[in-house]
Amino acid sequence: MYHFIFDIDDTIYDQIIPFKKAFDRNFAHYAHLSLDDLYRYNRHFSDEVFEQTVRGEMTLEDMHAYRITEAFRVLEIRISREEALQFQQDYAAAQGELEPTPDMREALDYCLAKGLKFGVITNGPAEHQRKKVKQLGIYDWLKPEEVFVSGELGFMKPDLQIFRHVEEKLGLDRRRTYYIGDSYANDIVGAKGAGWQAIWIDRRGQTLPEGGAQPDITLGAHDSVADTIRRICEGESVG
Repeated sequence: MYHFIFDIDDTIYDQIIPFKKAFDRNFAHYAHLSLDDLYRYNRHFSDEVFEQTVRGEMTLEDMHAYRITEAFRVLEIRISREEALQFQQDYAAAQGELEPTPDMREALDYCLAKGLKFGVITNGPAEHQRKKVKQLGIYDWLKPEEVFVSGELGFMKPDLQIFRHVEEKLGLDRRRTYYIGDSYANDIVGAKGAGWQAIWIDRRGQTLPEGGAQPDITLGAHDSVADTIRRICEGESVG
């Protein structure tokens, strides 16, 4: 029997949807910009200072202001700290309306119906991520102890410790475990380093680094996670 562990952000839900709502409310006058580019840079700068935030060397407010300010800077636009924080406030409000994509809902339903071992690993502050998990309705499929949040554990993806911790708590066979996520650096590198198999959800058409860890399966924006899981479990060739 196979096991499936899911990421949350930009995996179970499409993170650009709340991002776009906040952008439209605050920066409609920059409609000529590529939202995909702005979003991608925002994620890049967020990841850049994430560990500093976890260690308490940067406040969450400073991190939120930094990531969107720097994303605009790359696109040669300057925004104020006040504009950045208002954007974050609206972004957080839009995240309060999150729901799984229909495909991910189908995938979670399938795992539950088949009695598979499955769970979630997500990086982020404990309270923030638990609130997001609850908003998404993840507890309709999983128990709270089957959802692993880096902010509660003291280590995060791609650190090997978090994958080994989940293996132990859920009783996983790593050779038959798939991790499903969107972040190459955190999800794919982390899962492959742990000896798991990896399904990369590449919504934005990213380029893989040469010579790095390779996902076992890559899914584009219009590919089905639910169908992929079903085919794996039924022994069909996927990839």
